[in-house]
Amino acid sequence: MPAVRETKPQPTEDPGHATPLGALLLARIMCEGGVTRSEIGNDLAGFVGHKLSPGEWRQMAETHIGLLIAAGFASETRNRLRVTESGRAIAAAFTGYSSTAAPEWTVIRDLHLVAKGLGLENDSLSRIKVALRPEGLRALILQSVFKLPSKKNPSLSKLRAQLALVALERAFGNTLKGGFGKGAAFTAKAGRALAGQLSVNPREFPTDQRLVTALAAEAVGAVQTDYEALRAAIWRNLGTRAVAALASRDPAAQSAANRSNPAPDRVPAPSKADSAPKAANDAGPPALEKPRPARPDPGTFATAVKSAAANRAEGWPGNRKAFISHVWDAIRLLHPAWDLTEIEFKCMLAEAHRLGQVVLATADLKDKKSMAAIESSAIAYKNTVWHFVRVEED
Repeated sequence: MPAVRETKPQPTEDPGHATPLGALLLARIMCEGGVTRSEIGNDLAGFVGHKLSPGEWRQMAETHIGLLIAAGFASETRNRLRVTESGRAIAAAFTGYSSTAAPEWTVIRDLHLVAKGLGLENDSLSRIKVALRPEGLRALILQSVFKLPSKKNPSLSKLRAQLALVALERAFGNTLKGGFGKGAAFTAKAGRALAGQLSVNPREFPTDQRLVTALAAEAVGAVQTDYEALRAAIWRNLGTRAVAALASRDPAAQSAANRSNPAPDRVPAPSKADSAPKAANDAGPPALEKPRPARPDPGTFATAVKSAAANRAEGWPGNRKAFISHVWDAIRLLHPAWDLTEIEFKCMLAEAHRLGQVVLATADLKDKKSMAAIESSAIAYKNTVWHFVRVEED
């Protein structure tokens, strides 16, 4: 019989399950041909290297490999580790890889662990395969983080419209569930400006490609926006959660996590098994987000707009109107706690008009004296440009 390396660690875990870090190790061990301890250290260093020094990682890996062997999840023969049936079951549940055939490490790393990092390990293979392409991975990130509809190959314009919907719902304090439809009523420029409010540094993007690229990178905490940087950030986030899960049990792991990378990771929503469901508009990495302001619901917003418009309206009885820009000036002064941006205000106003809660009007005859107010008031919506809030007389 071949010699078997015996390891007798002092187990600190319930042998009936593996920690997230143990499951990550098993995901590597189950791959074709097994793996040496040295290969494990090298192949998973990119997952934990931002949290642990090389020495700390080697020590932690050795400890957990010993625990996996002691628990019967792995075996070691001639310096090569292989999973047992129970270990394979844990790795399969962790990664979503369901085949009984031993996979290649690149398949597990580039596809299944990327999906796991986005909380999509239980989704169909046909859906997560898009992660093998840069544009597909960006779409998958945004769909996961912002809980967008899970179409496999959404166009850039579709993603922009869906992101604009999320931004509009957030502007209304997540009280406008489904009211905006598919978000296609705004022009592409207005939709990008609104979706740009989801950025860590809200801004307007010149193209849909720039918008999607930037938001996807921010969502996973990637400094760069290229494909490799996105994948590396997802792996790091997965490693962060695996190390963090040990903190309550292992003070050394907690100390190592605190010493390394003091800047918080922006981690996407964890897997469905790890957290309770969140509202669609509350999705997204919370670590770098500022505290949410108290946003108005549609009714409160409409009431405030009508009041501000009535105090700034011009015209004669029955035809009194207020420039949208003047109403905006009043709203930001009277309701600073809402912390609205101008693009959010204008898009909320257009939605309130669509819901019939306020009435907007266009400037048919443009007075040269009022051109500045007309231009600053413009809201492009469908095939119309609005300039006024109409005041309804009692």
